[in-house]
Amino acid sequence: MAGQLRVLGVDPGSLKTGFGVIDVAAGQNAYIGSGVIRLPAAEPLPARLKIIFDSMLAVIDEYQPDEVAVEQVFMSKSAGSALKLGQARGAAIVAGTFRDLYVAEYEAKKVKQSVVGSGAADKHQMQQMVKTLLKLSAAPQEDAADALAVALCHINTRSHMLRISDARQYRRGRIV
Repeated sequence: MAGQLRVLGVDPGSLKTGFGVIDVAAGQNAYIGSGVIRLPAAEPLPARLKIIFDSMLAVIDEYQPDEVAVEQVFMSKSAGSALKLGQARGAAIVAGTFRDLYVAEYEAKKVKQSVVGSGAADKHQMQQMVKTLLKLSAAPQEDAADALAVALCHINTRSHMLRISDARQYRRGRIV
């Protein structure tokens, strides 16, 4: 990747939405910041979606990312939970597009595989690997760690795709 890129990763939720910001330059990742937007359970869903949207705009304005990566909806325990999660995702995605940012989406399994090496990694494994990869003194809280993992997945995927698109020669069936 030429130059520097700042990626905002988002782990959306209808009660907690995690965010994490990473810079990458010359193949080196640097932790910039992370946190969790906590949503009041007593508020109706439309009010919580507005909080997600407004909070994501504030995060974007504060950290000025170049791109946004959002975790895709996975099948949850109930259809109602999946719908709420999808709406929370939508609020985060719209905030990114509202600021004219490129928004990428990644399945949870792909994020886990990209960061931990296993699509079946648990929350603790994700936290520990994010801590290690970003050289943090302590593991970030779960939702922030998941958001940082989404950002790392995007950085890894983007870097891989750029290497492929920059490849101009084939030798013995391989891109060089």
